[in-house]
This record gives sequence, structure tokens and C-alpha cells, in this order.
Amino acid sequence: MAAKQQRVHHTIHWFRKGLRLHDNLSLKEACETSLTLRPVYFIDPDYVKHGNMGFNRWRFLIQSLDDLDNNLKSLGSRLFVIQGKPELELPKLFKAWKITKLTFEFDHEPEGRQRDAKVHELATKAGIEVETRVCHSLYDLDKIIAKNGGTAPLTYKKLCSVVASLGSPLKPIPTVDKSTFDGCSTPVGKGNEYQLPTLEELEIETPEESSTVLFPGGESEALRRLDEHMQKEDWVNKFEKPNTSPNSLQPSTTVLSPYVMFGCLSARLFYHRLSDVYSRAKKHSNPPVSLHGQLLWREFFYTAAYATPNFNKMEGNPVCLQIPWNNNQEFIQAWSEARTGYPFIDAIMTQLRREGWIHHLARHAVACFLTRGDLWISWEEGLKVFEKLLLDHDWSLNAGNWMWLSASAFFHAYFRVYSPIAFGKKTDPSGDYIKKYIPILKKYPPKYIYEPWTAPVSIQKTAGCVIGKDYPCPIVDHKEVVKINIAQMKKARTERDGDTGMEEGNTCLIEFRATQ
Repeated sequence: MAAKQQRVHHTIHWFRKGLRLHDNLSLKEACETSLTLRPVYFIDPDYVKHGNMGFNRWRFLIQSLDDLDNNLKSLGSRLFVIQGKPELELPKLFKAWKITKLTFEFDHEPEGRQRDAKVHELATKAGIEVETRVCHSLYDLDKIIAKNGGTAPLTYKKLCSVVASLGSPLKPIPTVDKSTFDGCSTPVGKGNEYQLPTLEELEIETPEESSTVLFPGGESEALRRLDEHMQKEDWVNKFEKPNTSPNSLQPSTTVLSPYVMFGCLSARLFYHRLSDVYSRAKKHSNPPVSLHGQLLWREFFYTAAYATPNFNKMEGNPVCLQIPWNNNQEFIQAWSEARTGYPFIDAIMTQLRREGWIHHLARHAVACFLTRGDLWISWEEGLKVFEKLLLDHDWSLNAGNWMWLSASAFFHAYFRVYSPIAFGKKTDPSGDYIKKYIPILKKYPPKYIYEPWTAPVSIQKTAGCVIGKDYPCPIVDHKEVVKINIAQMKKARTERDGDTGMEEGNTCLIEFRATQ
């Protein structure tokens, strides 16, 4: 009876990234305190036209929203998809639906925080109660910062120490189900009002080389994939991310990152499911290389980004080394379009454009190549390309990892450079990965497939691919430019910090374990 008396509100629950019914504190509390509840999602037409989001991620999002709508319908509710800006459309919905409460999850990104502050102000002026809850990160980021003395931990080791003192992340709350909705209803409406649009209706352009759906979006698929991986307990316990392959033909990691990024899968549920597996093992891997460790890397970059101004830019970013990068548009275009003449790099960029996902070490290789390794282009240019093409693009992680790989922040062994030739050979000496994504090279012998320009012309002709005609010559000479770039990086660091005193070591390193 007491629970029913608490149901006094007419509520909008605003979905953004938490596209799920499990472990969704904001949604659960909205259900438990409301007479009516309308779950909404906003698609901004301006962002559809001008935003930096590619086809694969749009497809994943629409699939995720469709799955969410179906899951809500199974509870007698539905998803209302509003095409417009939240700050303009919400005040209209407040009046039309006689709303008294608005719930949503906390957004730690700067643009999201500005938007949410504006919406909070609009709602408060309208006499509407606003409730936000932390749902997207393992911990409340403000508590991590407070525990660290008011600043973000800027090393992974320090982050781990701080969160250890906070204890394990909160356990996931029960999934919203029919019993949660008991006493709360959704006025579902009639006709096609607020229906989820298709990609065609949004005029999202389908690329010429559209791939099959390897990673379907949605909570249902996320939970299925989580269950599938958690059943492989021996694999989970032995998992060490640096020992997985960047160029295997099937993913050597979980590929749960897009589901966690969109909130189709709760990071806390993932964490505690892993804990359950570890609890039954005599021995298991540990952070930073374990699967727990990967979730803590996510938390590390989230916290650093949350507390750092201009985290996705070089200028005005207090943690970022200021480097005089070149602005060679031909280099940027060739890299992004897989025309560098280095088959390993081009195969990775082809997979990224086609499928929207590449292994973390593959990301390392192409990021190093673009920046300090070969092309000496700003990491901000690479960030833009990844933002558009990655299924699992995450604002904080994208910026943090690009700074890391360009040795602009967090990672300082700038003299350790991925070889665009030797690195891929270690796990795929026959070049099967290259043959899959750069098929024009598929007849090249393994001896030459990573550096086809070294093959005699007779072999090039026999393979049906003459370098410089059918496939590009190398855009730069790696052996030469890497020396120049290391010297430039050393100069930039010396000007800021004085002589580092570090040895320059092997510039063609083939095994590099900065795990992210």
C-alpha cells in the first residue's frame, strides 16, 4: 500500500546511453514512483545531417533502439522516439503530457553536462522534479576524484589504488520487469506517432562497401554475448589482453565494447559476472591485462576526461604535450582511406571502415603510424576518423587513447614505435588478414606480403598487382622517418621537461604492451 501511495508522478524517462532494462537505476526508480511513465529517446536532425557518426554506428544505434522498444513493449510500455533537440522538445512534452518528473542517467561528457544543466534549469522552472543517477560508469567519478584529494588519478596504478579503497563497484540492480511496472502505466498512444525511424527515413547514407551485420545492436544481443563469453571460464581466467591477436580473422577479444558504450550492457553487470567466474578459479589474470583490468582502463580514462578541460584537444589541455605536428592533408586522406602502401596498416583501416571494429593492438598500430611513428600528423585528426567509424566510439576513451598512442599524455616511452611491417608478422606470418582486407595482394607470397614493394617485378606481375600501379608505393620510408620523428618527439619533450635521460632503444619494436 505504501508503494502505491508513492506513485504520484507523471514521468519522462530520458534514455541516452543506458539503452537497457537491466541495472538501470534511473528507469527503475521512475517506474516505482510514477503513475504514468513515458520512456523517450531524442534523435537530433542536425546531428543526423552534420554529426561525425558513420553508417555502422547509426545502424547499431537503430538496432539497439528497436530492441529496447520491443523489450519495453513486452512490459506494456514502449519507446517514444522524438526527432528534435532535447532542450527544445522537452518543454513541449512537459506541457502536452502534464509531466511532473524527469529521470535520466548522469552524463560525464562536457557537451552532455552542458545540455543536461540547461534541461535541468528548464524543468525546474516548470516545477518538474529532476532525478539523475550514475549508471554508465563503474563508480561515481566524483567520489574517485574526492578520494584522490580533489584531482583525477593520472596513472592507471593510482586509479586502481583509489578504487580499491572504495571497494567493489555497486552490484547491478534487478532488471525492470512487469512487477516493476505494476501500478505504473505508459499511455502508448495510437498510430505512428513517435515511432522509431529507419535508416532510410533518416537519410543515413549506406556506404558502397556495406558489410554484413557482424555485431547487431541491442540489450538482447549484449546479454547473449555476455553469457556466451562467461561460459568459457578457462578463457576468461587466462585472458591477458596483450596476448590476443590484432590480426586474427575472428575477434580474439569479447567485442563487448560497443554494447557497454551504448549502455546495452551494464559495465557493473559485466564486472560482477567476471567476479563470479574468478571466484570459482584457483588462478586468474589480474589488472591491467585481465578483463576486470579493461573495465578499469575505461574508468581511468573516464575519470581523467571528466576532470580535464579540453580533453579531446591538444591546445588548452593541461595533460597534453604540445607538439608541432604537420598538417599534410594528403597523408591524412591516404591513412583514412587505406592507401598508405603499408598492407598491414591499410588492412586495419579497411576493416575499420567496413566493420566498425578493430582489435585494440590494431588501433595502436594505426594510431602510432599516423602520429609519432611515421606520418607526424596530429592525433586530433585520427580522433575524428575513429569518432566517425568506430562502433564503440567513446568520447573519453577515444581522446585518452589517442593521446596515449601519440605519446602526448600518459605514455612517455616515445622511442618505442610499432613497425608497420614487423608487428603484424608476429601473429600472422602468412598474411591471411591482409589477404582478406586487401584482396589485390592475396597472391603475394608470405615473404613479400607485408612489404610488397620489395618483391621482384616478375613476382609482382605474377601476383597480378604491380606496386605503384595496382597498389600504392609506401607513403613514407618507415626506417628513415621514424628516426626523424623520434628526434622531433625528444625535442618537444626536452623543451617542456628538460632532458629526459631515456634511452632510445629499438625503434622497430614488434611487441608493445601498453594495454588499454
